[in-house]
Parts: sequence; structure tokens; C-alpha cells
Amino acid sequence: MNPNLVRVLDGNVFVLSEDNGDIEATPANPVGFFDFDTRFLSVWRLTLNGERLTALSTVERDHLNLRFFLVPGAPTHYVDAKSSVIRERMITGGAFEERLTVFNHHHAPDEFTVRLDVGSDFAPILGVAGDRTPPGRLYQRCEERGLCLGYQRERFQRETVVTSSEPVEVDEHGLTWTVWLAPKQSWTVSLRVRSLVLRPDGVDVRERLERRPRARAEERQQDLAGWLSRAPQLSCDWEALTETYRRSLVDLAALRYSPLTLPDQVMPAAGLPWSATITGRDSILTSFMALPVASELASATVRMLGIDQGAVLDDFRDEEPGKILREFRYGEMVAFEERPDSPYYGSADATPLYVILLDEYEQWTGDVDLVREFEDEARAALCWIDEYGDLLGDGYVRYLRRNERSGVANQGWKDSPEAICFADGRLPDPPLATCELQGYAYDAKMRGARMAREFWGDPAYADRLEREAAALRERFDRDFWVADRGYYALALDRDGRQVDALASNMGHLLWSGIVPAERAAQVAAHLVGPRLFSGWGIRTLATGQERYNPLGYHVGAVWPFDNALITWGLRRYGFTDEAGRVAEAIVDASTYFEGRLPEAFAGYPRELTEYPVRYPTANDPQAMATAAPFLLLRALLGLETVGEHLLMTPRVPARFGRVELLDVPGRWGRRDVIGSGLAHAEH
Repeated sequence: MNPNLVRVLDGNVFVLSEDNGDIEATPANPVGFFDFDTRFLSVWRLTLNGERLTALSTVERDHLNLRFFLVPGAPTHYVDAKSSVIRERMITGGAFEERLTVFNHHHAPDEFTVRLDVGSDFAPILGVAGDRTPPGRLYQRCEERGLCLGYQRERFQRETVVTSSEPVEVDEHGLTWTVWLAPKQSWTVSLRVRSLVLRPDGVDVRERLERRPRARAEERQQDLAGWLSRAPQLSCDWEALTETYRRSLVDLAALRYSPLTLPDQVMPAAGLPWSATITGRDSILTSFMALPVASELASATVRMLGIDQGAVLDDFRDEEPGKILREFRYGEMVAFEERPDSPYYGSADATPLYVILLDEYEQWTGDVDLVREFEDEARAALCWIDEYGDLLGDGYVRYLRRNERSGVANQGWKDSPEAICFADGRLPDPPLATCELQGYAYDAKMRGARMAREFWGDPAYADRLEREAAALRERFDRDFWVADRGYYALALDRDGRQVDALASNMGHLLWSGIVPAERAAQVAAHLVGPRLFSGWGIRTLATGQERYNPLGYHVGAVWPFDNALITWGLRRYGFTDEAGRVAEAIVDASTYFEGRLPEAFAGYPRELTEYPVRYPTANDPQAMATAAPFLLLRALLGLETVGEHLLMTPRVPARFGRVELLDVPGRWGRRDVIGSGLAHAEH
């Protein structure tokens, strides 16, 4: 996403605009007002006396409020400007509100023509990056103090309603105010933009589904203050960690939203702008990483994904009984089955990850009731691993899309077409068994066994799962280990051949625990070696591989969440120095992004660029990247749950100095954790 765009957001409702507040959408510039997977404004252009406005400064108070300080004309007009505009923007009650204030700085009275061009293409968010002609009918309706824009395609109808607090001249393309101002005086108008998702009877669909009104801005401000006060308080000698921790708390608060099915709970949307929706993998991993600061996200995620768990065989949606969804969308392309996301289940990793999250949540919170309530869903997910995930009957979880037209080909977290490749660049034949999927399956079985024995009263099932996990661990090491290179293959292809590219996926194996102790040192050495480690983090694909590209989304870029899970895995196997090295690199990189870790950044070597290069189309903020600092911090402080207790074994690199994380919540109540990089440096 263009880093110069500015945003206000509240969960899956957001506005993206230029730095002067204008919206002029193109396929290359996907700005707009978005809600319910639809762009409700694609044009929102302000002029004063026919001149465009230029930003002197933009102030982001928080994720709900923006303020633009503007002057008419090009930058050459800045000296002694005779007029200016303050543009204040917020999301409140699910609507987009803007207040415009025009100032006459001149010593003489003057007349101003304030014009706001307004338009909407009602593009589904899945189609905003393409040059798509709306197949339905666009319409406009002028009203006394506003403008209604609409779109209808059969029974599918959306409307944008813009209203003005002041008398206004309205035409089908916008609003015009003519204002006479005395010297040194100002004039203000407030605008409200509502998005309507209409049924054939003209009633907004959400009025019946949402059992309580969306929170107003004042309530959201109070909620944010409460969210920050409940989170553990961090202080660190290295300000970069403190900055990215607080930025992540604020961004994660912004990405929270209440699904229509669970209006009283919050779960994380995956990211802005492309993934502001319910997802499986992203919501699970975000909730996992955020357990030390906001365990309630995990509870809502478990509930929501359990409710939507697959129940039938559906080729169009790649659905199978027990499978956890990939994503759920509401837009036009989904409504007319141009896309399968209603929901779509083309994700092979979300199902074992669901079991992992449920178990980790109980270990952290002691919430046994949730584990018992979702026993059937967890059992169904474990059953899916062997019943539907094992496509070739060889004991490995594989994926093969059944929806050839619009389904996703690669169904792990690296889901771009060329992400899974041989070292020489060839693409393997599916169904593919990527290495991390086997680690997740192993971990899910081990955790399922614990829950079965301790909470479900089924020791025989627990014994069976442990036997299956042990057998998987043994055959995985036999079949995936590339003996002459000392690392695990990225995948096995249809014929069982090792897909031999050196990639970051094997770092997730350390997190899962599937790696035998005698192999771990070689795996760790590769992860922090020069081919994978850029100096800013671990690349998705190593240099020297044919498809390596430092700007390749899954074939060379660095992903903060990937690095956080790898760091946690390194710490699990006792590689504390290596874990600290990766954590330090990611935190250092955050300083170049004002504390907000992006979804991904380029994999150029540090010595070449001297700063991390922004990835051009990354989601920002993105939930998994936002939560990554929480897991990095957990790894540095060595936070583990044992029974009713929080154990801590800090191993902090010297650069961090003293790290204090106070009031860490969990089943133990609240605990303070302190680690010192200075003490580490003295040894």
C-alpha cells in the first residue's frame, strides 16, 4: 500500500485518502471509504474557489481521528496565504464524518466557493485493484441537504448517503457552498457519510443483525484508553522496543471488530486495505501472538471460527467437514459467486492452527470452559488432518484446490503462485505437502492429546493422538531432511520428491517442536546464516535460489510475523543468542516505519541499503505484523506457562538494556517480568 496514504479505521470500516484528505480512486491507487467489503466513496475531492488544496501538515491523533491543515494552490502559494482550511475526519458509529473549517486570514471580507466532488463506484474490495466495469446500475439522488449515491444489481443494493449540517447546493456530482466571510473570520460545515447495505424492502441488513448500535467516537476513545490501561506496561532502555510495542497496541485496537454473529466480542481483522475481514490463519496467529496482552481476542477467534467450521463437501468453496475457513467476505463478487469467499476454506494450515490456539489459550488463561465448549470443533479439526488433509494417504497434510476457476492454488501462508518452488526455480506438481503444515499437524495432535486427557475425559483418544504425532515426527524427519545440505525441504511434491528450496518455512518447525534435537542446530544456523538472514530479518526465500527476489512477496521479502514465530521456535530449542539476534533486527527495522511494522519489507542485505526498504503493496497495518512484537517480547523474556504459574527466563540482548513488562495477565493474576540486557552483556 502507498505509504503516503493516510487512514482512519475502526475494525473493518476505514477511509484511505491522500495526505490532503482527497479521495480519487484508480486501480493503482485504491483509496476510498470502505465498509462491508465495498467501497462506498471513490471520489471525495475538496476545492476552494476552484483551487485544489495542499497539506501543510497532517495530524493523526489515533486510529479514529485525523486532522489536515490545508492551503489552496500549489506549495509556491504558502507564503502569506490569505485563506486556509482545517479538515477534521473521524469514524464514529460506523459512519465517516468530516468537519470543514474555512478561514479568511485577509484584512478584507471575501467570498469563498467551497466545492466537494463526490462519487462512488461501489467496487467490491476484491476488485478495486482492477479496471472493473460495474455490471449493475449506478444512480444518484439529490436531497435538500445532501446527496444519495446508489448501486443496484438484481437484489444486491448499496447506497452512500452524504448529508450537510449547513444549507448547500446539491448536484449529482457533489456539493457546493457559497460563503461570505468577514476579515479574520471562519465558517464550519459538518458532513456525515453513511453506508447502507439494503434489502429489497429498503431496510439495512445490519439493523436486525447488529444487536447494539456501533460505538460513537467518544465511546471508542474511552475504549482505546481502557484497552491501553489493561495491557501490560512496558519500559525499556532501548526506546525502539517501547515505541513499536505501543504502536502495536494502538494498531491492534484499531483492527478489532465485532462480527455480526458475535456482536459483544472482538476479534482481529487481518489488515488494511486488502484483508479487513474475518480470516482463519491471520486471526488465529494474531490472537496467539497477542495472548500476553489481550487474550480475549483468542476467545472470540475460537468462537467465530468454530461457528463457521466446515460441515459439508463443497468444491466451489474448497469446504470439507472440520476445516477452518480461510476468509469470509460480503461484497458483490461473493454475492454473485464470482468469488467463493462466503466463506472460502482454501487454507490447509488454519485447521491445525485452530487446535493450537485453543490449547495455548487455556494454558495462558485457565479458561477450561472454552476448551470443553469447543471440544466437538477441536475433535472435528483433528479428524480433518487425517481424513481430508492426508490427500495421498501417506500421512502428510497436503493441499489441492478443487475450485480451479477462482480458488487459491497455494494454501499455506505463502499463497502466491510461485511461493513453493524447487531451488532451481521449477514449480512442483500438487498436491503439495509443505513442511510447516506437518509441524502444525504434529503440534495440534500433541496439544489435542493434552486437552483430551485433562479436560475431555478421553485418555484413549489422547494416547492415540500421541502415537500418531510420534509416527509423524519420525517419518517427517526421514522424508523431508535434505541430508547433503543440512536443512528441511520446503515441501514434498505429488510424487514424494523433496522440493529443495531453502526457505523460512522450516523456522516454523522449531515453533511446532517436530524437529529432533540433533537437527536443530543446523536448522538454526541456516535461519541466521547470510543466505536467509538479511540483517533486518529472515527472508522468506534464501539468496541463491533461482526464484529469489528481494521484492518478491513470498520469495525474498521479510515478514515480521514469520520472524516472530521463528524467534519463538529458536528460543524453544535453546538458541537464545540467535533468537535475540532476530528480535533485535526486527525491532531495529521498526524504527524506519515509525514503530509500525508493515506486513512485509524487502529482503535486501542490510549492508547494501542501510535501511529496510518498504514493500510496495503490503497491508499496513496488518494484524500479524502488529502482533509480532508481543511474541518477540515473550521470546526475549522467556515467558512460559506451567500449571498455574508464569515462568520467566529472560535472555535479552545488550542493546535492549533493562526491559520491564509489568502486570502481565493470565491464570496467575498479574505478574511483573524484568530482564536485563546489561546483565547479559557482563557475562
